[in-house]
Amino acid sequence: MRVLVLVDGEHYPPVTRWGIAAVRARGHEVLGALLVGGAEKLAAGAVPDLGVPTRAAGGDPRGALAATIDELAPEGVVDLSDEPVLGYRERMELAAVALARGLPYLGADFRLDPPIAGPPLGAPTVAVIGTGKRTGKTAIAGELARVAAATDRNPIVVAMGRGGPPEPQVAPAGSVTLEGLLALVRAGEHAASDYLEDAVTTGVTTIGARRAGGGLAGAPYVSSVRLAAELAVGMGAGLVVLEGSGSSIPPVPWDAGVLVVPASVNPEYLAGYLGPLRLLLSDLVVVTMASGPTGHEHLSTLRSHVRRLRDDARFVVTGFEPLPLGDVRGRDVFFATTAPPEVAAAHAAHLEAAHGCRVVGWSARLADRAGLTEEMEAAPRYDVLLTELKAAAVDVACDRALRRGAEIVFVDNRAVPLEGEPDLRGELLRTIERAEGRFQERR
Repeated sequence: MRVLVLVDGEHYPPVTRWGIAAVRARGHEVLGALLVGGAEKLAAGAVPDLGVPTRAAGGDPRGALAATIDELAPEGVVDLSDEPVLGYRERMELAAVALARGLPYLGADFRLDPPIAGPPLGAPTVAVIGTGKRTGKTAIAGELARVAAATDRNPIVVAMGRGGPPEPQVAPAGSVTLEGLLALVRAGEHAASDYLEDAVTTGVTTIGARRAGGGLAGAPYVSSVRLAAELAVGMGAGLVVLEGSGSSIPPVPWDAGVLVVPASVNPEYLAGYLGPLRLLLSDLVVVTMASGPTGHEHLSTLRSHVRRLRDDARFVVTGFEPLPLGDVRGRDVFFATTAPPEVAAAHAAHLEAAHGCRVVGWSARLADRAGLTEEMEAAPRYDVLLTELKAAAVDVACDRALRRGAEIVFVDNRAVPLEGEPDLRGELLRTIERAEGRFQERR
């Protein structure tokens, strides 16, 4: 493999040359070395003679690594540096640069491989990825699909999940009904998979894929995403929307990316570990759930991390508002959600104020089957179950509601920009246009 090696000035040059010889002995061709910092073992201001072309990173190791990769076109990066020149966070940032460019990052006791592989798709592609589970990816992917559909782009959403179907499953626009979801439950299948929620809330065609496991860089251990995405292209998609799962990202190349970050996230999940990789792969960062009680706690920190790591990325801060997908005005409703209790209470109040219903009970335990069953059994009489199509929505919530003679109305979570923030739909359209432009460049 043709490699670039990373070195530091905390090693004496003869020792570094010895290390480079070891890299060669393991079968690699060393194209050059990047001095990422440190000067203790070097002559003042000197770039050491290491027997290969060597350049100094100066004060910007990330930028220098990106530029050197682009110039030398190595097939991998081998890290011969060490702490204190590269601490844990700094090393992960350099790993993110390599992985974002499709290169493995190797060191003394580790190897990180790029999470994205294979050829790009034959249609413009936008990925919606997140820092973890329950960040709002499905809501943002749904909004992006609605924006694309409103501009006649014929989008198809490909959603991978831990509860996805055994083989890629197409849900044609308008085909998902409550009766069909209940039939899936009776057949022993997961009836609240993200692709089904996407189909219900967007009105566009969706395809379900599955994945198992998730790596440090976001690669699933195994997935059917490639098959599902190529199926979407074969069906004539004008835009493929790839929806990630948890912190795992679709392992298929995309033309533009949207990163969804909950306002409550630990900033280290964005700036530390391999969070920088997700930023480097994204053109738009959407902060979600920022209108809650703790929604503003980390905003300034998150903004600063985005500026430092990806200063050309757009940034929008949003809150979620529940939108019933049916008329509930004047009805007594029970509301089921995966949101935290304090957010669920605020959403219940919004439903009453904006949609004229009376919320006689609610549960924030939609992802806790035993807890949800307990709270629904204890609920007073209600006319309508308002539920997100997630977790135990069909097999527990809908089942219990139907037994009580209640109607079912699904709820979508719509992202609404906070005051003073850019227009989300406009930013999503800009991201779609960027994907289309890059698609044309790579054809």
